[in-house]
Amino acid sequence: MTAIPTLEQLHALGPLQQPTYPDSGAVDAAVARLRTAPPLVFAGECDDLTEKIAAVTRGEAFLLQGGDCAETFAGVTADNVRNKLRVLLQMAVVLTYAASVPVVKLGRLAGQYAKPRSSDFETRDGVTLPAYRGDAVNGYDFTPEARVPDPQRLVDVYNSSAATLNLVRAFVTGGYADLRQVHTWNTDFVQSSPFGQRYEAMADEIERALTFMKAIGADPDEFHRVDFHSSHEALLLEYEQALTRIDSRTDLPYNVSAHFVWIGERTRQLDGAHIELLSKIRNPIGIKLGPTTTPDDALAYASRLNPDNTPGRLTFITRFGAGKIRDGLPALVEKVTAEGLNVAWVCDPMHGNTFEASSGYKTRRFDDVIEEVQGFFDVHRGLGTWPGGVHVELTGDDVTECVGGGEEIDEAGLANRYESVCDPRLNRVQSLELSFLVAEMLRKA
Repeated sequence: MTAIPTLEQLHALGPLQQPTYPDSGAVDAAVARLRTAPPLVFAGECDDLTEKIAAVTRGEAFLLQGGDCAETFAGVTADNVRNKLRVLLQMAVVLTYAASVPVVKLGRLAGQYAKPRSSDFETRDGVTLPAYRGDAVNGYDFTPEARVPDPQRLVDVYNSSAATLNLVRAFVTGGYADLRQVHTWNTDFVQSSPFGQRYEAMADEIERALTFMKAIGADPDEFHRVDFHSSHEALLLEYEQALTRIDSRTDLPYNVSAHFVWIGERTRQLDGAHIELLSKIRNPIGIKLGPTTTPDDALAYASRLNPDNTPGRLTFITRFGAGKIRDGLPALVEKVTAEGLNVAWVCDPMHGNTFEASSGYKTRRFDDVIEEVQGFFDVHRGLGTWPGGVHVELTGDDVTECVGGGEEIDEAGLANRYESVCDPRLNRVQSLELSFLVAEMLRKA
């Protein structure tokens, strides 16, 4: 049986991006509560996802991973969860139908409540306070009281994630994800957009195909439900370690906070606590690779995180930036491929393309997002390898956080409805546009 590292062992490795709690007793109480909480996901579900990502690794499927940059407790409502699920279902249908490839659906939700920050502090008008690190750590309001790290929030993360997963499971098994609902997913402001109209035309074709299949007696279960999995960055060690459990079937450790967890760009130190913890669990896992990653780094990560070279176990999520992807990615893919390593390659076109608009809002250009995905596909096509998926920050709402796209949001328009507490997200129309463009890339791949 593989031993789970203790919190003391993990903290001895000097982990980065961890909050400094003022009350160690309160931390112990929160961790003790989490240790007795029921699993949010089950080991068998994690194994099923590993098998699905193994198909991505072999070039037989495509991974769509998306959701909020940082979830909020206030955002745990039926409408909000449904809206995020709806846009992911629409995107998956576009990719599946237009590119004729199975799509593995992975939500960036039910646990994405913590964010790494470039600075421990934030200054406004001469006042300096601890940085907001997500609802899992402290409050967004710029007050001394709100910005104090509170370990009780870890328990709130668990409860909010449980509520979110309950809603998602109800939607995907209760009829909302039925393929016969393809028209009802295309509602409100999306319908009048050019890509909403393009989706409607595709939905008509799907509806005709479903009617024909029903007429000849074919009505498989896959038409009426979808497999949907949860994921988040495994950042806060107290939370992730407390929710790592030994599976009674296999006597092996699983992180039961999500089906899939990943290590971020800022916490991927080879001798660090995050790699140590995730190297011990049996979930499918990912690691973000930015432009400073060397080919030897990639091999070392694979050796630590997937020593048995199990297909579906390890996903490399690249985040280079539109201007660096074509230069930086080939060497990594070439060396990993030459070594015969089983990894799924996924493109995060968001995090390398952030800038501050003239109005002061943090934003991203839709064209840069598309350019990075295109570069990702071009590199893999040139090397004869499989561009396995995309990882995007998005919302199901009509926000104005990223500039460009078919709606032609400009920097002045960002103020209309900028709602993100951390990073800018694609809105639902931009997400649908992205899915059509990626589907075209997939057809060529």
